[in-house]
Amino acid sequence: MDKNCLFCKIVTGDIPSQKVYEDETVVAFRDIDPQAPEHILLIPRRHIPTTLDLAAAERELVGHIFLVAGQLARKLGFAEAGFRIVNNCNAAGGQLVWHLHFHLLAGRQMGWPPG
Repeated sequence: MDKNCLFCKIVTGDIPSQKVYEDETVVAFRDIDPQAPEHILLIPRRHIPTTLDLAAAERELVGHIFLVAGQLARKLGFAEAGFRIVNNCNAAGGQLVWHLHFHLLAGRQMGWPPG
């Protein structure tokens, strides 16, 4: 854990959140500044700053995050209509919190290209 990391503080419960899922490796919660009617953040419990900090050992973790995203899409009722999973990496990629996270967005038509 990084004691200065916003998402680490959410994992530990020091900062409240609207959790929709948690297990031993992943926490999912509603974004406080939603960019779609459904906007959920999925994060690993362990502090990993960016996508570039992933190692081969995290293959299962990232796969698990995507499986959880699919489960949440089904549970929350937007799987069939469609959704988007986004990961921003570093400043020019739009990353604002330096803890690996994935945005699960749904409930509106997504444009292409994104950005």
